[in-house]
Amino acid sequence: MTKIQLRNMWFQVHKWLGLTLAALIIPISITGAALVWHDPIQEWMYPERHHAGATATLPATAYADAARATLGEDERLSRLDFREGEPVIATATKPSKGRPQRMITYLDPADAHVIDRQNSATGIFQVMHVLHGSLLIPGAGRQIVGWIGVAMLISSMTGLWLWWPTAGSFKRALRWGRHRNLDHNIHQTFGFWISLPLFILSLTGVWISFPAWFAGFDGPRPKGPDRAATMRARPLETPATALAAAIEKARAAAPGSLRSVAWPTDQKPEWTIEIAAKGPPSSVSVGDADGAVKVVPPRPPQPETIARLMRRIHDGNGMGLVWQIIVFLGGLIPAVLGVTGVIMWWRARSWRGDLAERKARG
Repeated sequence: MTKIQLRNMWFQVHKWLGLTLAALIIPISITGAALVWHDPIQEWMYPERHHAGATATLPATAYADAARATLGEDERLSRLDFREGEPVIATATKPSKGRPQRMITYLDPADAHVIDRQNSATGIFQVMHVLHGSLLIPGAGRQIVGWIGVAMLISSMTGLWLWWPTAGSFKRALRWGRHRNLDHNIHQTFGFWISLPLFILSLTGVWISFPAWFAGFDGPRPKGPDRAATMRARPLETPATALAAAIEKARAAAPGSLRSVAWPTDQKPEWTIEIAAKGPPSSVSVGDADGAVKVVPPRPPQPETIARLMRRIHDGNGMGLVWQIIVFLGGLIPAVLGVTGVIMWWRARSWRGDLAERKARG
């Protein structure tokens, strides 16, 4: 195969991957760009959920009672969280056919009045997460997104191949204006600069979508609790040990300020209470049936597995501002490339049609 034939082959692969998948790549890319700034945007949109002018001084039972008054049918309180300078957060769970729903109530730490309430399964960012991860398609959606990631891997590399100058210097190829059309210049220039980051983001996205393919890279996974079963655990409606008594026992075992309380469930019938003290927070378990108290030693730091690293690279979490900006552009620019690619194809199609018509006229 000659170089021209090889180039034409890669051009056809690149073109038809882009045209076929543009309608799917664009929403995946845009939602991925927005999710990089999930936390700061959420804080900007809902400041009342993140800032409080007082410290929680009321008994935990006051916040529990205030949250319980907001619960709907089949909702059960499952957790209280106390954070410095933020509202008290009360979490309730509700069983559903899919993932259990979590109802989050934000309480004023000064007087326990309800500031806001949120269903974790709704909201713009939740929709973005599901759209980005599965295109809102139940069941097979994650695999579809994974195969789109494979296509983007190929597209990023074929695009770089096609950009590479066949004549002239590399430095000259970097200049703006290699073509007379704006969309063509945008496609070539942006495509070159984003090609390697896009390759990395596509690879990590494929890794996340098909964990079984790459399971062997981290070795055998340590056995732990069944995450799906843990998520479906139901908080006990009427625990045998009262909330106040459980907290009192926990503070006697580990003095300090209250950080969180997790209700006993049908799978784990014990209160889990976190106490802030000097050094790492202490976790205390209080048996619901017998009131037995046990101070749980802090968990050792989790090793950085390849799977966790792939997710952090893909999300930008803990990777620094520079990489987060690159991830943001790595989501935004493919959408621009998709639009400009369609425009370029349509112009070429129209041009070929006009040429064929002129030839037909003789």
